[in-house]
Amino acid sequence: MKAEVQEIINDIKKSLALLSEKKNISGSRTRLEEIESITSKGDFWSNLNNARIVMKERQSIESFILNYENIKKKLHENVDLYKLAVEENDLEIQNEVENEFLKLKSIVMDAELEALLDGEVDGNDTFLEINSGAGGTESCDWAMMIARMYLRWSERKGFKIELLSQNSGDEAGIKSASYKIKGINAYGWLKVESGVHRLVRISPFDSSARRHTSFCSVWVYPVIDENFDIEINPSDIRVDTFRSSGAGGQHVNTTDSAVRITHIPTGIVVTSSEKSQHQNRANCMMALKSRLFDLELKKMNKDIQDAHNSKGDAGWGNQIRSYVLQPYQMVKDLRTNIETSDTQGVLDGKIDEFILGALAKKVKV
Repeated sequence: MKAEVQEIINDIKKSLALLSEKKNISGSRTRLEEIESITSKGDFWSNLNNARIVMKERQSIESFILNYENIKKKLHENVDLYKLAVEENDLEIQNEVENEFLKLKSIVMDAELEALLDGEVDGNDTFLEINSGAGGTESCDWAMMIARMYLRWSERKGFKIELLSQNSGDEAGIKSASYKIKGINAYGWLKVESGVHRLVRISPFDSSARRHTSFCSVWVYPVIDENFDIEINPSDIRVDTFRSSGAGGQHVNTTDSAVRITHIPTGIVVTSSEKSQHQNRANCMMALKSRLFDLELKKMNKDIQDAHNSKGDAGWGNQIRSYVLQPYQMVKDLRTNIETSDTQGVLDGKIDEFILGALAKKVKV
């Protein structure tokens, strides 16, 4: 067997061992048995909130064990196939299996990194807020493009997406939008995406076809459940109702059902405008509690950013990533220096490389 192939196999085995240790495979199986016993009880669904938490834990454990076992099985099968191909001097099969080993290595490295998403709320659903910045109509259009990028990425992950509010631009795009993204480790994956995103392109809104620079900001914070005791003093909030400024037609609310809640001590503002006023208020209170929890989480981690300005101004000097479409094609993450010329792929949601790189750097730090 080639030395480089053996090295890849050893790397996969090492990563599997680390995964087993990190996630405690035997303990996970035991916990899964305990959960099965809990869910089989007749009164399990009497407490819906607790039942959802337990079912989410079961889904997470089952998903990890299935992925772990599949990697082990594929590794064993490919090792046997490769040995047979070497014995029979079948170079075509050897090349195919060597490519499979490389794919397995990539998969297990991703799984190893995902196993590090063990923060208190990494496994939670997440809120995603997008706001246009400096650049007027250009930036509103850019904010819409960024929103689509994250929605496409979420779809690929199998996450569910709920639009909470959207404020359309005067001519095109969006001034702001707020989403709830539901799925295992949704917050853990997306937490590194908070920051300012910069676009350079030939403006489709400029009759002189000049190059423009646009900005938009992204903020990601976890959805918290009732297990987290976040108390909000009613005197600390101001509740306003208003009519949605949606895209028009059937999407415009005919009553003042949209809700905006302002947390006076911190200046945090949350909105929801897609459902009934009662549901919008509930959405806003959940989002506000999550924002306040996010603020406390940053304080506990001694993060230098505070909740109200954690993204910085959506303009020069605060970018985490640049997307250049003219005069050349390049997307570059300014934190990790990871870059690609596949700009259309990135804008279509292929951003795993950037997320994984930022997560890996965060873990090392």
